[in-house]
Amino acid sequence: MKNIFQDEKTDILTLLKKIVNQDSGSFNKDGCDAVGNILIEEYKQLGFNIEILQEIQNGNHLYITHQQAVDPDILIIAHMDTVFPDGTAAARPFTITDDQIAKGPGVFDMKASQVQALYTLKSLIQENHPVYKKVAILLNSDEEIGSITSRHYIEKYAAKAKAVLIIEPARGKQLTTSRKGGGKYYLSIKGKSSHAGAAPEKGISAIGELGHKIIKLHELNHHDGVNVNVGVISGGTSPNTIAPNAECKIDIRFETQAQGEWLDHSVREILSYSDIEGTQIKLTGGITRPAWKADTASMKLFDLIRKEGIKLNLELEPIYSGGGSDGNFTGNLGIPTIDGLGPIGGNAHQDTEFLLLESLETKGMLLINTLKALNNIPSFKS
Repeated sequence: MKNIFQDEKTDILTLLKKIVNQDSGSFNKDGCDAVGNILIEEYKQLGFNIEILQEIQNGNHLYITHQQAVDPDILIIAHMDTVFPDGTAAARPFTITDDQIAKGPGVFDMKASQVQALYTLKSLIQENHPVYKKVAILLNSDEEIGSITSRHYIEKYAAKAKAVLIIEPARGKQLTTSRKGGGKYYLSIKGKSSHAGAAPEKGISAIGELGHKIIKLHELNHHDGVNVNVGVISGGTSPNTIAPNAECKIDIRFETQAQGEWLDHSVREILSYSDIEGTQIKLTGGITRPAWKADTASMKLFDLIRKEGIKLNLELEPIYSGGGSDGNFTGNLGIPTIDGLGPIGGNAHQDTEFLLLESLETKGMLLINTLKALNNIPSFKS
């Protein structure tokens, strides 16, 4: 069998280096669009049409289908944005170690997946396998911040699909079949400043109010299946001043939609009143990703991929993840979805992020074989 990931390894690494060395943080529109433009040119050379889904503040999203596409019903989803600030690529650019480990911002999460998808489709076209006409690719630019502007595109195009393949990177031989739902909130508290020694009675501590709220929010963790984390706090002006302001960022996770509704209500109830008289509370945010629980159809899709993995000596296992992805949206809609189909590595969102280059070939071949197998499956819901 032809192996494009071996035959065109030099070109593959050249492209990977090019997009890793382009900063594309979620709030860097120019950077995300630059990555998108690189990929647009690559896909055009293969005969694909690209619909640019324009955004004003964040990067554009791309919907890609072949010129010969006939009612594409397999959707591949990946994101072009990273969590890293501008200048990161210059500070620690793409490198490959002697033991074939690639490093650089976003190399694992998830720029290698972009290259994997492109060369998967290129291989199918070279082989003239008809499934390339049935595949659509959606590349978004805001996944790391909750897919705020791309969610409706994800749900729109997934509604046409018999299968959704999320090529988020993997940490091993597991594929994600379920994910917790999640939400994000921003809490702002106003108090009244005063000298902490000369006139403390005239002040109203916003930090004191925040302390009460943090304790109550974290007490929600005593309930099974939910997680609440106040992960970022700030406030005050100086040690000898009663704090006139305080802020925090809150993250929630839940296993079921019912838990999510209860948790959202509980957070809002806790933050609906003041524990310290005179403080003013403002809350924004809410649930950003629904819970995704594996159903029979998704597990049928997993079983198909598992069997293709066996042919490549890959023993794949289903896992449940506490983290979120765009698979939450499609899986929650009941569309057969499998996540984690990207290459293997680790330390996402860290300076030590890495990619096992050999896995780009392994997971690439798995994706090729999976698409071929999907070509013969009319539906997973029958």
